[in-house]
Amino acid sequence: MKTTVCVIGAGIVGTSCALKMQEEGYQVNLIDAASPGCGVTAIGMGHLVALDESEQELDLCLLSLRMWKDFFTEFPGIGEVSQCGTLWVAENEDQLSEAHHRAQAMNARLWRAETLTGEQVQKLEPALRPGLAGGVRVFGDSVVYPPKLAHFMAQLLVKRGGNLILGKRVAQLTANQLVFADGSKLDADIIIVAAGLEVAKLLPEIAVFGRKGHLAITDRYPGRLSHQIVSMNYGQAAVSADALAVAANVQPRSNGQWLIGSCRQDGQTDNSLDSKALGAVLQSAMTLLPCLADMQIIRAWAGMRPASPDGHPIIGPHPGLAGVWLAAGHEGLGVTMAMATAKMLADQIAGRAGEIDYQHYSPERFFPVQELKYA
Repeated sequence: MKTTVCVIGAGIVGTSCALKMQEEGYQVNLIDAASPGCGVTAIGMGHLVALDESEQELDLCLLSLRMWKDFFTEFPGIGEVSQCGTLWVAENEDQLSEAHHRAQAMNARLWRAETLTGEQVQKLEPALRPGLAGGVRVFGDSVVYPPKLAHFMAQLLVKRGGNLILGKRVAQLTANQLVFADGSKLDADIIIVAAGLEVAKLLPEIAVFGRKGHLAITDRYPGRLSHQIVSMNYGQAAVSADALAVAANVQPRSNGQWLIGSCRQDGQTDNSLDSKALGAVLQSAMTLLPCLADMQIIRAWAGMRPASPDGHPIIGPHPGLAGVWLAAGHEGLGVTMAMATAKMLADQIAGRAGEIDYQHYSPERFFPVQELKYA
């Protein structure tokens, strides 16, 4: 009899984990209270991007991006993938210096990037305002439509012999059993919790919390933008008194729409639109792309990213529940890191050495040593 695995959460991280474990020879049940890709996966930007706020983050991103590249080669046309690359835009000499460091870090890992002057940036994207200091172009980045990816991967799991259990909310879990909200139960040899913000409800000891963001999308303007545009201030933006940090990130969608972000805001408890935060996001984007002022915004929304206290995802065994594994806290990089997260978990569960240092992402880092039962 095969070892059974239950994966809680059919977002992009959960479906990636489920598919990987089924490929490894386990019998997988993928469980979601609604449908694949309808939670956090449905409200994010959908970028596949190499970020380098730390060397470990860049290594995990690049491992995952290369796995996504193989996936799209095997399944062309899935997920509305656009290999548009990212154009990181520097507004001053300090940011340009950072852009040069970014290009060096990418190229050192064989992820192609080139630094650009202000004139070259303007020539690549005429919609950008004149007078920018320069930037860096990262060739291998992409944008996708994550809900379609998650739906496809869930269906692929079923074709490969896995089970998809929808419409059932997990209310409790123990080391080898799930208890659903309707009172029914399901046994499993291994449980992987990849349920976004629901992780904190199922396992309050796991330090996942909501970090709010706002997005807006325009009407269709095909041909006006070729690259994902991101401010070099992304991830470095100053935090205001109301815990709001904003940096421009604008994606061209395959249908000609522009998806506009982004911001991070802590201390929020609901998904309601905040006109001040949304206005700051739009103003930041218009600072780089003035033509946005004349484009029609057709929808805006807010949502919570599942974040961790140190900004890194939580991937590995639960320190106190044998057989329970975590794939959580990816914040805005869930889509990018989903493939590598699944591989890291599969390697650890199988007892294999992996390409990434597990300890950097271990859930144990948030637990005092004296509380660890399986250290």
